[in-house]
Amino acid sequence: MKTYYRVLHYIKPYRKHLSASVLFSILYAFLNTLSVYMLIPLLNTLFQLKGAIKAETQTLSQAAETPVGNWFSKIGNEVSQSFKDYIFAGSEREILLKICIMIITAFLLKNVFGYLQAYFLAFVEQGMIRDLRNESYVHLHKLPMSYFKNEKTGNLISRITNDVNVVQASVSAVFLNLIREPLTILFFIGLAVSISWRLTLFSLLVLPFTIGIISWIGLILRKQSGMLQEKMADITTILHETITGVKIVKAFGMEEYENKKFKTQTHNFFKLVLKMARIRNSASPLTEFLSVIVGGAMIYYGGELVLVDKSLNASEFIVFLLAIFQMMPPIKELSGVNNRIQESNAAAERVFEILDTEPAIKNLDSPLDVNDFKEKIEFENVSFNYEDSPELVLDGINLKVKKGDVIAFVGSSGAGKTTCVDLLPRFYDPTSGRITLDGIDLKAIRLEDLRKLMGIVTQETVLFNESVRNNIAYGIENCSEERIIAASKAANAHNFIIELPRGYDTIVGEKGTKISGGQRQRLSIARALLKNPPIMIFDEATSALDNESEVLVQQAIERLMAERTTFVIAHRLSTIRNADRIIVLDHGKIVQDGKHEELLKQEKGIYKKLYELQFRD
Repeated sequence: MKTYYRVLHYIKPYRKHLSASVLFSILYAFLNTLSVYMLIPLLNTLFQLKGAIKAETQTLSQAAETPVGNWFSKIGNEVSQSFKDYIFAGSEREILLKICIMIITAFLLKNVFGYLQAYFLAFVEQGMIRDLRNESYVHLHKLPMSYFKNEKTGNLISRITNDVNVVQASVSAVFLNLIREPLTILFFIGLAVSISWRLTLFSLLVLPFTIGIISWIGLILRKQSGMLQEKMADITTILHETITGVKIVKAFGMEEYENKKFKTQTHNFFKLVLKMARIRNSASPLTEFLSVIVGGAMIYYGGELVLVDKSLNASEFIVFLLAIFQMMPPIKELSGVNNRIQESNAAAERVFEILDTEPAIKNLDSPLDVNDFKEKIEFENVSFNYEDSPELVLDGINLKVKKGDVIAFVGSSGAGKTTCVDLLPRFYDPTSGRITLDGIDLKAIRLEDLRKLMGIVTQETVLFNESVRNNIAYGIENCSEERIIAASKAANAHNFIIELPRGYDTIVGEKGTKISGGQRQRLSIARALLKNPPIMIFDEATSALDNESEVLVQQAIERLMAERTTFVIAHRLSTIRNADRIIVLDHGKIVQDGKHEELLKQEKGIYKKLYELQFRD
């Protein structure tokens, strides 16, 4: 239950709405009982049992005078007596009219209060779930790149959507069923006790059996619910992978394979859902069957009290039966509460796994505010390895980069080029050593300030399913049209943008699928130009482009590099000939460092071998 108490912590901002819901629950339960209680005078009137009522009221008065009676019972009896005196004053027609009006009023008010209780509870429930989902999403952005490297995208999506929905279902179970239903049961028990305590005690024999069954089923459901959420996460992952990779699926003719894989997962989900439904739905009929057994015995015993013992009149026994059977729906509802809470616990644990993950990359308690880059960036004996592998990706990197320099990283795949530049915006932190900016350790600088100093253009361009304008001005509020157009022209993007169906208001599609690769890359460069950072990082920005697009993008890159400190990762060595320094990496170590011409003169160097492979024709 510790997990569920944590879910309930999100109720604090909605205390007033919850209090209103509880108040209306009490009024609903009271009026629900009153509407049944009003049947006693109605039946007595219809059956002309005034004598029975008179005898009953005298018995109540005498009970109040016995030593057993106390001030509470006296007050209750006096209220009851006053109520009956009012009801049975006048002719039979007047009595009947009063009773009918009171029954109609009781039912009307009961339903009004039921509506208000449901509305305020929905406000609390949806508000809590919104806050939980928002907090999970916000926390997700605080987590380092290594977290996303180890987690399936579909699994994360499933936790914030499906799992949170399961938690939502249990919130109403607690605040609706655990407040309104117990109150309803208590009020009806009170009514039943006032009629016959012996008959009431006999009818409640079913409760211990019911509670035992509920608890047993709840424990099973909690385990099954966790498995169910994992299966849904697997389905979401397959959907995400096949939709984003639909071109590859079609190109390799793997539709049938993917269909079989998806059907296997949905079939496993189907079997698990049926198993849970079988277990969950067994609680209600078992509870009801036990209730019917006791109900049959209760009718027999009550009939004895009416026909033989004469201690109960017929109208009271009928209302007693109604009160007991009115308790059955709330009891059945309560039988499912524990199950829903157990299912919610399993789902909430998966959501809280995200919230409980501490960001490895975060600000110090008192970070430094740095708003400018003045002199140099320095790698001081930097080594790095990923958490899931002891092998070093970078091994003892020492490098000084002056402001305004263009530094190119070259090497075979897996040499550590991308990892090296990923350390600059602190997507990862070095395992050992440190990186400084103007002599300040990057870890000491406020993370937001550090990343504002950098612009990144990658091979896989990330665009959002919004307009061209919003993608270029991403991260800049109230950006003027003139600045956006100027950045687009500098990125060689303006001409193709104005030819789009709606110009700068054209929606580019998910990941920019409605425009070409070269166009997407130029939009990302325009975005970086608009940000105007002093440090630029290009991660193989032209490697996937055709020759014509590469020329246009390269021109835009050269404009972006002007008067900026630039780090370039390039497979095409033709794009880095003019770099101030070319750093050649091999197995995480710097093996060569120099200009293009200098490195070509080193006969046995890796750089010359790479160059000859690319330009052997």
